[in-house]
Amino acid sequence: MHKTFTFNYPKMKSLYITVLILFFNFSVLAQVDSTKVVTTQKDTTKLALNMDAVYARPFLKLGKLPISIGGYVEANTSYFATDGVTEGMSFQMPRMTLFVSSTIRNRIKFLSEIEFEEGGKEINIEFASLDVELHPLFNLRGGIIMNPIGSFNQNHDGPKWEFIDRPISSTTIIPSTWSNVGFGFFGKYAKNNLVWAYEGYFSNGFDDTIISNTENRTWLPASKENKERFEESFNGVPLITAKTALKHRKIGEFGISWMGGVYNKFQEDGIQIDKKRRVDLFALDFNTVLPKLKTYINTEWVWAYIDVPDTYTQQFGSKQKGGFIDIVQPILKRDVLGWQNSTLNLAFRMEYTDYNVGTFKETNENIHDDVMAITPGISFRPSSQTVFRMNYRYIWETDIFGNDPSKTAGIQFGFSTYF
Repeated sequence: MHKTFTFNYPKMKSLYITVLILFFNFSVLAQVDSTKVVTTQKDTTKLALNMDAVYARPFLKLGKLPISIGGYVEANTSYFATDGVTEGMSFQMPRMTLFVSSTIRNRIKFLSEIEFEEGGKEINIEFASLDVELHPLFNLRGGIIMNPIGSFNQNHDGPKWEFIDRPISSTTIIPSTWSNVGFGFFGKYAKNNLVWAYEGYFSNGFDDTIISNTENRTWLPASKENKERFEESFNGVPLITAKTALKHRKIGEFGISWMGGVYNKFQEDGIQIDKKRRVDLFALDFNTVLPKLKTYINTEWVWAYIDVPDTYTQQFGSKQKGGFIDIVQPILKRDVLGWQNSTLNLAFRMEYTDYNVGTFKETNENIHDDVMAITPGISFRPSSQTVFRMNYRYIWETDIFGNDPSKTAGIQFGFSTYF
């Protein structure tokens, strides 16, 4: 579900050992002269947007070394049953992510994000870009960029969320942590309580596995399996991603984004073999904090339009939609066991995803293939950078014919923390 760039096992093992050695050496340096270790703090006087999430993380600056490092880790246990059948309790460590950043020269920055998934089974380069700051309203970015579609794709770090599972629509319609090689520009304008920002990128993109995959449905995350997209475009047509966001300090942030391009190979050796078939995604996102209750509300909704060939059966949807809403209510904030300003939260997520919006041609009845889920939970934060969370998750999955849905229920407990 969350694959991006997969290495084979020998390379994975070698890189993993190398990273551990480097991390150990950095730790030793920090112990030798701990007075030179500082934590990079974001400027709280400015209004931060989802697009700022890539740099709004805790980093350690080690002495006079030209780089800063950081990361986060997630681990949890779960017990689920589907229609009364269970495989028992399982333990997971879905990801550990390392950040490495460097200010190469004034207004020239580099940041990389490397993710170790499923206990080191896979290594993914999710972000590795060079930023050139020319003017607040116009800056350049190139490398492996995170396509800014929706809000979750940009702001996906585990410690920021009260829920163990990532949103369904943000992982199965929008491919989770969807990134590609490309370049583009971004900018921001702020005045008083208002800030406006934009981003636009050209990158490699999807391929025809979105309609030719083992899921036997239109499935955009299938393109994440294509490692070649980090070396060349599947069809020579760039994927375009654009987003704009507006935030008011007292109201919240609203974002609108679009990502689209040709996904099929329409010509071979200069000979046209098919027409150009497009995939387009539109997303709206909004987040706010209610002033008196401090209730945090975050929501995202996405629509996907896919030009599916007429030769495909109707189980391959040409339109998909879905979204989620999170409500997080702090109920206690006090010092606990020496942790200052610890917070206890109640949380609730509601989500819906429809993989095949439309009706059958023969009967004009609704095509289902949809998922609905609710997730109440409770979380404890000894600091803003660490969260312990417990979720109860209930999922209804309905097939394309609208038969009685299969029901999955389970409990999850885990933690996520920056380090």
